[in-house]
Formats: sequence, structure tokens, C-alpha cells
Amino acid sequence: MMNGIDPRLMKEILKLEMLNKSALVSGASGGSAGTGAAEGEFGSMLNALLLEQAGLDSGTEAAGSLPLQALQTGWSGLSGEDLAAGTAQMSPAALNQALRSYGSASTPASAPVSRGEGAYDAFIAQASSRTGVDPALIKAVIRQESSFNTTVVSKAGAKGLMQLMDGTAKGLGVTNPFDPQQSIEGGAQYLSYQLKRFDGNVGTALAAYNAGPNRVSRLGIKNDKDLLEKMHLLPTETQQYVKKVMNHMERYERDFPQV
Repeated sequence: MMNGIDPRLMKEILKLEMLNKSALVSGASGGSAGTGAAEGEFGSMLNALLLEQAGLDSGTEAAGSLPLQALQTGWSGLSGEDLAAGTAQMSPAALNQALRSYGSASTPASAPVSRGEGAYDAFIAQASSRTGVDPALIKAVIRQESSFNTTVVSKAGAKGLMQLMDGTAKGLGVTNPFDPQQSIEGGAQYLSYQLKRFDGNVGTALAAYNAGPNRVSRLGIKNDKDLLEKMHLLPTETQQYVKKVMNHMERYERDFPQV
């Protein structure tokens, strides 16, 4: 296994970069829309090269899920032993960033502020104190699950702020899933179970919250490094869920500065 990026891949990347710059110069008079199109084309071509390097078919589900963090950390390959070696060298901060930007060349813009976004901060802080779960994480899950709508019911029957299924809610002692305090307490407790099960790995706990812990474990995912390597094996919904919640969490950290 090579220690750096395959020279052939680097050669193609440099050629694409030069073509991209030429397009930007020739289209300079066309305004920002032309610039965005050129950059988008370059990004698509680069991602295709990375997929080819990884031995993936651009038409597969994994094609839209390949993190460009691979290029930034200098992995020589993006599958099998090469990918495992790449994630093994990543710091926790780099790993979190890779999960937040999974499937895209850059971190998505912060989601727009929802109505009532700060209405439940006191309940969130209380639940955090009782369960030990980061309040920013609890709030991020609420944002993604229900957009702070206490009465929402999913097609599957999940209810309330943290979208608890009836069986799960009952097991957590939640008698009214539409009660914001009960929902937050129950959801935070369930999150704490997943965090303990997966040794504090936030991304993996979120995947378990969304797809189910047994499904995550069956794939051999035990931590966030495993998650990054095997994310493409999870449903697209779960891939996006982990990414979005982790981005929301980063944004909400300022709401709880005392933590």
C-alpha cells in the first residue's frame, strides 16, 4: 500500500484543476453563476476520479456518499484495508468533521432557525444533567426529528419532539409522547443508552437512534471509525441523518456555553 495519493490520480487531479481555472478565467465576465457551474463540474469530475480510485461504480448508492476527507488526509485508497488505515490515523476532531461533511465536498450551510427553537432549552438542559448527554446533541436530534413540533407524527408512528415509537416510549416511562418535557427526557435517556453501548461515539449512537442499534451492530460498526468506513451500507436516510444532526449539534453548542 502506498503512503500517499496514487501519482496517477494526482496527475489527473492537477489536470482537472488547470481545466477548472481556465474555465473560471474564460467565464469571468459571466458572473457568479458561471463560476459556480465550473466549480460544480470540477467537483463532480474529481469525485468520479475518487470513486474510480476506490473501485466504486458511480451509479451505486455509495457514489453519492464518498467523503472528500479522504483526499485531504492523503489516503492512497478509499476501500478495504486502505480506508481502514486512513480512518485509523484520523484525530477525533477530524473524524467528526468527516462525518459532518459526509457525501459532499464541503460542510452544508447551517439550517435556518426554526420557530420556537429556544423554547425547550430549559427542558434540554435538565435532561442533559440527568442523563449526561450533551445538551447540544439533544437539541440537534430534536431539530432533525421534529423541527421543534411537539405534535408531529411520522408515517411509521413515531411521535413528539424526539419521535419516540410507542413501544420505546413505554419502555422509557413516557406516558405522553406529545408532552415536550417527557419526550425530551425519554429521548435523551434513549440517546444515553446508545452512547453507552457504543462507548461515547456520537456518530454511531446517532446511526443507532435512527436505524436501530441491532442493525448497526450487525454491520460490525462499533465506533465512529467503523461508521465512516461502512456508512454506505446503511440506508441513505441514516447517512443524511448522522451528517445533519452533527452539523446541527455544532451550531447549537453556543446555546449551552456552560457545558
